[in-house]
Amino acid sequence: NPGDVVLDPFCGCGTAVAAAQKLGRHWLGIDITHLSVALMKYRLRDMFNLEPKKDYEVVGEPEDLDGARQLANDDKYQFQWWALSLIEAQPLGGQAGSKQGKKGADGGIDGVIPFIEQEKGQRVRREVLVQVKGGANVQRADIANLTAAVAREKAAIGVFITLEAPTAPMRKEAASAGFYLSPVWGKNYPRIQILTIEDLLDGRQIDMPPAYGTFRQAG
Repeated sequence: NPGDVVLDPFCGCGTAVAAAQKLGRHWLGIDITHLSVALMKYRLRDMFNLEPKKDYEVVGEPEDLDGARQLANDDKYQFQWWALSLIEAQPLGGQAGSKQGKKGADGGIDGVIPFIEQEKGQRVRREVLVQVKGGANVQRADIANLTAAVAREKAAIGVFITLEAPTAPMRKEAASAGFYLSPVWGKNYPRIQILTIEDLLDGRQIDMPPAYGTFRQAG
């Protein structure tokens, strides 16, 4: 009945939660994966303009660096999916409800953000490739490998998300990759960008053209 509480203990992509919200029921949704949690958050925003911490509560997501480190130590895939959700990237190799993921065929790329450019009078899909590292041993070679992947996949931009602070050689390697010039926006964007988890928790985002068809629209 309207006003009753609907409990979905395995809510996956959030169909029951969305139906309960639409029909005026209270709801509790539970899922074990951060991939599903992220998808439900995007779905509630896109369908009902609801925002976490304002309109409903999310329990179990990291809220600070200590929580992020704990998640990285407990489960690298859950950390990866949670980190990707902070920039609304489409995960590669993961499905809602799955506790494990796998690397994409492009070797080490964890997520992608598509956007649309206009080139020679035609709409063209371009991509931002994202790699997530939760360990302490990040180094210049990681940035060089991402730069190579961006070139190999003909992507526009590469983003390296790291739990620990990047080294000076990593920043130098990223800067040496140059820029991506958007023909639509007429702006240069750093081709390789490094973002820390602390940056993302503080609200910093990727410097890129407006995204199109991101993971939040998958529901």
